[in-house]
Amino acid sequence: MNKYNAKKTVIDNVTFDSIKESKRYVQLKLELKNGDIKDLELQPRFTLLEAGINSMDKKYRKIEYVADFKYYDVKEGLWCVEDVKGMKTDVYKLKVKLFWSQYPHYYFQEI
Repeated sequence: MNKYNAKKTVIDNVTFDSIKESKRYVQLKLELKNGDIKDLELQPRFTLLEAGINSMDKKYRKIEYVADFKYYDVKEGLWCVEDVKGMKTDVYKLKVKLFWSQYPHYYFQEI
């Protein structure tokens, strides 16, 4: 158990952070098998800010957002990014807003 009471679960030798996330994976696998979606990716990474050096020569690391799933919805004809959430932290809320501004061509949903 973690601090948000989520229980890690393993399916297909993949460890998921919660039962809810693993259930969504099972649903997406079925949609993949049926041809409703394609190119399912787990834990896709999106760069929100590249690493750099500020005006005072101080280095900073890049900032990334790691979603739970990314796939192409065949019926809708668009790329989808999903995040399965129980607890929305302030950092998560900020990263999602940055994601929306950097990647407006993705359909984003929280499960």
